[in-house]
Amino acid sequence: MAHLAPININTTSSTAASQAAIFSPSVARAAASTAKDWSYIDSWLRSKYAGSSINRGRPPSFERNPETLKALLALAAANEAADEDREQLARVEEAALAEVRDSERERDARRQRAEAERLELQQRESVDGELLAADLIEAVEANLSKEGKAALDAMASMAVDLGVAYPTPETLGAKFVELQGRALELEDSIERVNLLQRYLDRESARMDSFLEEIHHGEAYQPAPDLAKQNLELQRKIKGMTSRIPELRQQVISLEKTVGLPRLTVEDVRKEEEAYLELLARKKDLDAQVKAFAGLPPDIEAARMELEALRAELREATEERDENFEKLVERESPVKTRRRL
Repeated sequence: MAHLAPININTTSSTAASQAAIFSPSVARAAASTAKDWSYIDSWLRSKYAGSSINRGRPPSFERNPETLKALLALAAANEAADEDREQLARVEEAALAEVRDSERERDARRQRAEAERLELQQRESVDGELLAADLIEAVEANLSKEGKAALDAMASMAVDLGVAYPTPETLGAKFVELQGRALELEDSIERVNLLQRYLDRESARMDSFLEEIHHGEAYQPAPDLAKQNLELQRKIKGMTSRIPELRQQVISLEKTVGLPRLTVEDVRKEEEAYLELLARKKDLDAQVKAFAGLPPDIEAARMELEALRAELREATEERDENFEKLVERESPVKTRRRL
């Protein structure tokens, strides 16, 4: 075929060598799949160039390689999908056209039957409601202007979209206002969502910068002499660990020579109770001593000041009693004697 790549006469030996090189099943399957794909592409190109005046109806020559095969396979798949979509659209249009034609034929038949009945029943005319409505719609559409037809179509499409069975301008206007309100609510919701998203993006960027600072910041980096400090601590720990047996022996020898006291939980509890009793007694003594606050430290001077305060207390008590007696005499009513 003319569209195939030209074959060199001296390639017979190389072809035999390549065929001998195909020894694994996977390579054989890949070669068979590639040959099948090229066969499909060749048949598809022949079908597309058949009946064309270009190159006498034969596909043009091109280079055959995996990239070309991949591009042609993608092009063939897209072409077949487009052909299927076009065929489906054509079938749908054909079905719609057939439905319209059937409806027109049925309407013409009904009109003819109505005309025959009208002629047969001269005094009684039988009028079909659907036929009359169709005639009225046709008459209205025939007498409408271009702008009127556009307005009527827009009103009808709006009624269909809104699901209104009997549309009126008021009903459509109310539905439109309701839709506008819902659209504004959705816009507000979108704005709130966008605000929340911006806040989350800002917080995410802040967290990213914080993580970056943790990973690479100088404040979070280990000390340069950390390894040296670790070695020093390990050396100290080893030294103290080696001294533990010696210290344990020293404690044992001290226990034998000095005799360390052996405390129990009961002893600690008793000591605690005694300590709490001492604290309570101290509070009582502090309260008693507080009553004598302000007195001089000398005992005689303190006794004299105490006697003076007692004398003032007695005077205040006598004055209170006199005032109370006077108040009682003044407020008590005078009793008059009855004459016999």
